[in-house]
Amino acid sequence: MRAEECVNSLIEESIEMASVQKAGKRSIEGLSTLNNFLGDMGKLEEFQAVAIKEVLAWQIVEAMKEQHLSRKRLAERMGTSRSQIGRLLDPTDGNVTLATLQRAAEVVGRKVRIELI
Repeated sequence: MRAEECVNSLIEESIEMASVQKAGKRSIEGLSTLNNFLGDMGKLEEFQAVAIKEVLAWQIVEAMKEQHLSRKRLAERMGTSRSQIGRLLDPTDGNVTLATLQRAAEVVGRKVRIELI
């Protein structure tokens, strides 16, 4: 699942949850979407960047589990340090280069695909 699809799915779920009460449905009139709310707060891009990084880190971790790769072994195969792998897999650390993502993806048998939509 692409990061944008994950974010949109979370937004849709939030809207649905906001519109349902224990006893039944209530009106969502006057409510804004999460995208609008975050945009109004000036936080939309930051939120999207964190969500994308979380999804990428999760996908790498899952691929590592499938191949029984430890962080140490991934670092060795990538020719980097374990601390770099820690930054790569830390969803809150956005300071990871595309080259690092590509090397990690290659080691776990995946590819990085970036799209402008």
